[in-house]
Amino acid sequence: MFDVLVYLYENYWRPDACPAHEQLTRKLTSVGFESEEIEDALSWLDGVAAVAQAHVGEQQPESVRIYAPAEQEHLGEQSIGFIAFLESAGVLPPPMREMVIDRASAIPGGPLDLEDLKIIVLMVFWSLGEEPDALILDELFVDEADRLIH
Repeated sequence: MFDVLVYLYENYWRPDACPAHEQLTRKLTSVGFESEEIEDALSWLDGVAAVAQAHVGEQQPESVRIYAPAEQEHLGEQSIGFIAFLESAGVLPPPMREMVIDRASAIPGGPLDLEDLKIIVLMVFWSLGEEPDALILDELFVDEADRLIH
């Protein structure tokens, strides 16, 4: 599923640039994705849109997130730490944070791999038609092992 999401991000500037589900499914199948992962990705993206409408204006800028034990177990320490980092950097406001947590919770299993969480964050930005600044994009895309220390 995450490969499909990354493909969509790389090939469509905004979600409204994507064709309708039927045509998109045909396109993704022709590129080589399996029908199950296409269906999972498109359902997951539909969930992003639903959550975006539900969380608009819901939290105040100063709201604090307390994670339930089940969320802590599902997300894992690294993912919660990364979400906190994005919040403290001022790039993940509370409504977007809640979207990220909701969409991460929709992924089966746990704890969630940090690289998968980064894709989720990227797709939340993408689904809202927002582009994170260059430093955050670097954080979301570049593997730590590949980074050069200056």
